[in-house]
Amino acid sequence: MGKEGSKAGEKCKQQSHHHRVCLCIHCKGEQHRIKGCHKRAVGDKEIAHRQDISEKYLEIIIKVLVQNQLLAGLRGKGGGYRLTKEPGEYTLGEILRLTEGSLAPVACVEESYAECSRLECCLTRPVWQKLDTIINEYLDGITLEDLIKSPQKLV
Repeated sequence: MGKEGSKAGEKCKQQSHHHRVCLCIHCKGEQHRIKGCHKRAVGDKEIAHRQDISEKYLEIIIKVLVQNQLLAGLRGKGGGYRLTKEPGEYTLGEILRLTEGSLAPVACVEESYAECSRLECCLTRPVWQKLDTIINEYLDGITLEDLIKSPQKLV
């Protein structure tokens, strides 16, 4: 596989860390009681260890999620991070768009894109637009609760 394939694989790996961080904040041993489990705080060292990512990298992800009020930080003994809503209220699409930006497969389907002089006559743009819609609708249809309860059913 060439450089492009490895870059795509690396981006996918990074994106999976972002939703896994949200998941691991509340789901350790909590699958049987999803309601209310978002209130449990989990420390950053524990999250980094369980997800096998560096604490530095974790800080970057958590900062974005806290700024956008998906996570709340709790200080002091028993502190850490917790979800601010029930797991069923978070979608994978929401988390990935916050941490990664656009999920568009190519730049020309992003709303802010206007650089291409062939934008209006491009034969392949409708294909990319449809793929973008499919990606976003699919990811917006998956909640953290779905991932906790039965990730196998999503395949």
